[in-house]
Amino acid sequence: MFSRRLEQYTLKRPQEVLLIHAEIEGEADQILVFKGFSSSLMRSTAFNPDIPVLSETAKIVGGDRLKSPYNPDNPQYIQQGLTLEALEVLFAEVGV
Repeated sequence: MFSRRLEQYTLKRPQEVLLIHAEIEGEADQILVFKGFSSSLMRSTAFNPDIPVLSETAKIVGGDRLKSPYNPDNPQYIQQGLTLEALEVLFAEVGV
């Protein structure tokens, strides 16, 4: 599952936060992934961390890598506009 790989990536790179741009059920969403946990910035997130924020039917539009800790008033980008292919390369770098 893609969302688990995102979470595993952030466990291996705790100095980073991933901001994932997605479309869920036809609506735009932004998912923040940090230290193995995901949270929607635009929708409610389940209290149970075993319930994925990104469903299997979610469409990943792209993503950004940011320095941790995430500050929405002053985000510090490492890399913006990541494609699915670029995310796959990052996963491969850390073995997830």
